[in-house]
Amino acid sequence: MIWTNDTTRLLMLAGTSAAYALVCLAPYLRTRRKRLAAMRAKAEAAATPDTVWIIAYASQTGNAEELAQQTAATLKLAGIPSRLAELSELSAADLQQAERVLFLVSTYGEGDAPDGAAAFVGRLMTGALALPQLHYALLALGDSAYTQFCGFGRALDQWLQAQGAQSLFPRVEVNRSSDAAIGQWRQQLSHLAGTSDAPDWSAPAFDAWRLSERVHLNPGSAGAPVYHLELEPVGGVLPEWRSGDLVQIAAPADPARPREYSIASIPADGRVHLLLRLHTHEDGSHGVASGWLTQSAGLGQTVQLRLRQHKRFRLDGNAQRPLILIGNGSGIAGLRGHLKARALAGQGRNWLLFGERNAAYDYHYRAELDGWQRDGVLEKLDMVFSRDQAERRYVQDRLAEQAEGVRAWVAQGAAIYICGSLEGMAAGVDATLRLTLGRDGLDQLAAAGRYRRDVY
Repeated sequence: MIWTNDTTRLLMLAGTSAAYALVCLAPYLRTRRKRLAAMRAKAEAAATPDTVWIIAYASQTGNAEELAQQTAATLKLAGIPSRLAELSELSAADLQQAERVLFLVSTYGEGDAPDGAAAFVGRLMTGALALPQLHYALLALGDSAYTQFCGFGRALDQWLQAQGAQSLFPRVEVNRSSDAAIGQWRQQLSHLAGTSDAPDWSAPAFDAWRLSERVHLNPGSAGAPVYHLELEPVGGVLPEWRSGDLVQIAAPADPARPREYSIASIPADGRVHLLLRLHTHEDGSHGVASGWLTQSAGLGQTVQLRLRQHKRFRLDGNAQRPLILIGNGSGIAGLRGHLKARALAGQGRNWLLFGERNAAYDYHYRAELDGWQRDGVLEKLDMVFSRDQAERRYVQDRLAEQAEGVRAWVAQGAAIYICGSLEGMAAGVDATLRLTLGRDGLDQLAAAGRYRRDVY
């Protein structure tokens, strides 16, 4: 009994002490929050165009943009006013007035600038611009599988130095979203901002999904096998996404390098749909991810998957506009997602131009496309099959023949979405559109968010 009473008194004493500590600590925490808020407000009030840090990003699938947003969050925590902008939004005056600019840029394909940087390149990087007052840092994202690894980031760095701009620290290059390289950028940034209390930059965790359906769509085709896959969350709760978004899948043989795929469905379908082409190497072995998903993984097997926003390919401000959708091969996946969203919303002004090998084998989702055309979801449908005649014909050839119609749709406010292979199709379509609409006309569409591409 004595021991129990002593224990009770000790517990009461500890509780009283903890409560007293909280009472004393609360005013300090309130004062600290107010002081930090006042410091931030003072810094923002005193900020002028040359004291506001600019965070400029050039992103194709969203990685650089996400890192730019995290960079802005770190500066905000340190009380440093900043302006977040896509690279093509920056003018010569912006650069000449700024003291500090943080560039976060991806490389597209073999050394190309992302679409969100094309106007900047054409307007500024083709000439000279005196920038002796500018101090900058540059994060370059790329993939070492390409010969011109971080090609655009390196070109931007060289151009800035040629204009007299001074680097705050050496360029940081990121290979395939390397955590170590991103950590190096974060460390340098925290040093510049004078804070070690940076927000968490970790990517969202992968979730367990179940492979529920797999269908070989083109048996007998001269091309590589194409498969329709359907996945559903093991936990049963379907997350939200928008048409145009992507998934990342971590294959068991290489979980450190997740593969990205366009989502071919919308949440109303109840599952994530993907369209995969089986990749086969010269030695006959299959691609790590495509081989596992289409050949090895059994139905019902768990797949590590996470959704990722692809803001540059979402409908967003184009949801009420007519759409011209152009693509080839497995690129029908991203366009199918948009068509499903349009059908659900009752938006019928859609024009699909699409290319594949043979109509007999490679007309993916034919019944669905025919149904949308019947129901008025597809106002125009142009399918091009390159091997169905003696002379090879591609989607860019049909696009050139439809130049007058393209100009008419664009004049009526249409947006253009491209999905499919970077080599051949995307380059050919881009060249055809520049002839059809003029270089300035296409650049203006891109700047207005009415020319969007998901190409690989």
